[in-house]
Amino acid sequence: MTVIDANRMHEIETRYPEYFHRSFRQRFGGLMILIATLLYSLYAVWFFDLPKLFTEAHWERVGIYLSQWVSYDVQPEFRIEDDGSIDIRYPRFSPLGDNPHPDWLVNNPDGSITVSISGTSRNVTVSKSETIVTAHGISVPVDVSSGAPKVVGPVPGWMTVYDDNVLADLGFAGNVSISVDRVKIRKRFIGWANFIFDTQSSFFDKPVGEVVSLIVSGPRIKPDQSNLSLAFDDIWNNSEWQHGDVWTKLFQTIVMAFLGTLLGSLTAFPLAFLAARNITPNRLLNQILKRFFDFLRSVDMLIWALFLTRAFGPGPLAGSGAIFLTETGTLGKLYSEGLENIDNKPREGIKSTGAQTVLVHRYGIMPQIVPIFVSQTLYQWESNVRGATIIGAVGAGGIGLKLWEAMRTNANWENVAYMVILILIVVFIFDTASNALRHRLMGTKAH
Repeated sequence: MTVIDANRMHEIETRYPEYFHRSFRQRFGGLMILIATLLYSLYAVWFFDLPKLFTEAHWERVGIYLSQWVSYDVQPEFRIEDDGSIDIRYPRFSPLGDNPHPDWLVNNPDGSITVSISGTSRNVTVSKSETIVTAHGISVPVDVSSGAPKVVGPVPGWMTVYDDNVLADLGFAGNVSISVDRVKIRKRFIGWANFIFDTQSSFFDKPVGEVVSLIVSGPRIKPDQSNLSLAFDDIWNNSEWQHGDVWTKLFQTIVMAFLGTLLGSLTAFPLAFLAARNITPNRLLNQILKRFFDFLRSVDMLIWALFLTRAFGPGPLAGSGAIFLTETGTLGKLYSEGLENIDNKPREGIKSTGAQTVLVHRYGIMPQIVPIFVSQTLYQWESNVRGATIIGAVGAGGIGLKLWEAMRTNANWENVAYMVILILIVVFIFDTASNALRHRLMGTKAH
């Protein structure tokens, strides 16, 4: 065991004062940051009134919207006529087509109709005098023979009684609305209805094997068009899912991002040489261009899109212009900062040989900056693919506008899910390709 005397200890303290005489910031800095974070969190809770926000939020809508992303419903309506017969009607644009005969709807010998909502555990039997709802292990009769529907017996928690209507909530499977002269049923199915062929297609409601047989070797459905061409037309022009329009708008979004980024990089590249202090020794010109880049970046891409849609009207031209202006500012700043941080030795060496300015830039600067510039440009392009979707919602064209239109109806959430998935796939593909190219240019391995 080594013993350190007082002189040796004083010598060590003199040599390394930062370890023995720490400042107030060094001793309590971490604690002060923690206290400041807690105080700011409390302020944020008060400022945004988070307790009220959470208590008044409509959390039930989250489940409704998510269920509508992955399902569709069929809404038959049973009208009880004066003679006691029951007339079945479907909405005009029913997923079942113009002449539906679903196997989950059974006509009973006594004239009543039984609808299976979810297997045998949840069903509805409609007759001229009463409607029986079976769910959660019990059957609840609702008398419709008098002036208003009346639940016979105790009312379960999943059933609500109004003055002229009784509503039975059957969860994800659907619901039933019962009045004196009609019963409306909403039956939910997992999946996307008529995603390939809509109800107007010649291939609608045909088994997969039959469709394949018709396309490969079957007789022509239309004499002047092959079955393969007809099937493609029916898919592309699907009136419910609008595949052709969606894919066209998606391609517009990609083109908007590519064109805006390309034009922005081509404009920013020469301006960056003029803005870099070590390349162009003109302080006034440097400052003017840098402030110009700051101005273009300070106005958000969404705001530029709003300005340009007023000037040129809605469409992809406004979107490309908004991306171009934003990227000119962003890439101009990145390029100029990259130029100011280059190693000047190769440049000075080539300049000492008496080479012209163009050759000095070509061999002394370009080899250092090209990988960095391309990497930054690819990253911005990848980011702009996402940004082009957002600015499309304000009228700049592309799939963003179509996505916004589907969301505004508050009823086509399966179409919203379809477009969101397409956007995610495109972003993933571009992200992967961009990362691979960046790592290849920088000479590093992608993880």
